[in-house]
Amino acid sequence: MKGSTYRRCYCRDEDGRPFGKACPKLTSKRHGTWAVRQELPSRDDGTRRSFSRAGYTSAKDAQDVLDKVRALLDVPDSDDTENQVRIGDLLETVSKDKNAALPDLAETRRRLVHGQKLTSTMTVGDLLDEWLEAKRKSRAVTTVNNYASRVEYHLRPALGHHRLDRLNVGHCQTYFDSVDDSNEAIAAENAARREQEARATWGKRSRPPAAERERLAVERAKLDEMPPYRKVTGPATKLELRNTLRSALNFAIRRQYITFNPAAFVEVGTVRRAKGLLWTAERVARWQVTGEKPGPVMVWSPALLGQFLDEAESHRLYCLFHVIAHHGLRRGEAVGLDWENINFEARTIGVAREIVVDGWTPVESAPKTEGSAADVKVDRGTVEALQAHQERQAAERARRLADGLPWADTGKVFVQEDGSWLHPDSVSDVFREIVDGAGLPPINLRDLRHGAAALVKAGGGDLHDAKKKLRHSTIVLTSNTYMELFEEYEDELTEKAAAAVPRARKPAVDTAAHASLTQKPGE
Repeated sequence: MKGSTYRRCYCRDEDGRPFGKACPKLTSKRHGTWAVRQELPSRDDGTRRSFSRAGYTSAKDAQDVLDKVRALLDVPDSDDTENQVRIGDLLETVSKDKNAALPDLAETRRRLVHGQKLTSTMTVGDLLDEWLEAKRKSRAVTTVNNYASRVEYHLRPALGHHRLDRLNVGHCQTYFDSVDDSNEAIAAENAARREQEARATWGKRSRPPAAERERLAVERAKLDEMPPYRKVTGPATKLELRNTLRSALNFAIRRQYITFNPAAFVEVGTVRRAKGLLWTAERVARWQVTGEKPGPVMVWSPALLGQFLDEAESHRLYCLFHVIAHHGLRRGEAVGLDWENINFEARTIGVAREIVVDGWTPVESAPKTEGSAADVKVDRGTVEALQAHQERQAAERARRLADGLPWADTGKVFVQEDGSWLHPDSVSDVFREIVDGAGLPPINLRDLRHGAAALVKAGGGDLHDAKKKLRHSTIVLTSNTYMELFEEYEDELTEKAAAAVPRARKPAVDTAAHASLTQKPGE
């Protein structure tokens, strides 16, 4: 493509028209300035364009600029029309701003190779958008939505405006430190709102008198002006935010946008995984008095689990709770279980799909991790429970069809009365109703899965057996979660083993017969 350097001036004739190259003073080397013109690849619509810039004091300066422009034009291959147009767009944009510097050759080549924008500087917000888009192609919908929530409500407002190549540890650490300050402000605002609600509420059953109604109206107006209740960002959420940011920046490193991950060096404190505790007789007795749970993750003993299953046996979802309690399926895995993946002869359950909640909408997806998709060996009692459940479901289907009611053939093992998917949250609601009705010490439905680990120990297994049963990816995860539970269970089993030994009880020892031989009479 054509390009050249030339000398020009801004002299005009008597009529005000520019002389251009015809200026008589251009014969002097000191008159005018040097300029550059280089033809660029045509626009997408086929129209021609060029790069033009003037004001250089020497021919050498102008030639240096022309050489740089031509080097940029040579970055794409001669048959790469798309990227040639992109380079043309870049140079056209620079040409319109006389103060804009020419793009760096190496940086432009890198961006072109990796498909980045050539005419703008990437921000952390741009990166987060690109990272989320990549995640949507490889992750479950619910997982991506969790990422998007952290990005939109936390990371983008705080860090999205920073240039990606200038983001440093200080920027990241300052943000995470500010979370604690924000938590203090939120706690103070929530406390103030609670106090104001008390002032704006008439606690008595009777209708307030006129004077009180006027006061209450004023107090309620003040309440309306106050910020709403907000949740603080707890330690676990801070860790999730740091991990999300670190993952996005690692993505940027793989794309060769940056070479350093500042989020990897941010300190957000430690978060201990909740340990499973056994509902011992002493803890149950204390709960009955105080109503307080000893810990966030509580596990029933086999005796308590038996009481729950006895209470639930008459419910149409009994088999679901039986499978979770004995074999540690996650709630979504149990709800998403298909009949085609159950082998009664081999006594296995194939975990292949799960139904989870996205907001409130049930969504079917692959299991949580790659290792979660596996066959689970089950006992004969579970096989019998599944067969009885299959017969009950067939009878439900037959009754509905006989009554002219619809039935959805979803192929799921556990379904609603019309055969459609169970909503995972409704399963949790049923579980809590049964627990409350039985008067049992409280646990969450997820704790039934933890209880399956306790059953492994009760059956003589160890942490490796529990890891296999629960389909954990590493033994470390199993150990961190269940070591204390196993140690507690070891104590209980040891006491039971000792108590199982029969002993012949002897009469109480006569202390007088064992008096000291050196003791004097009468002492």
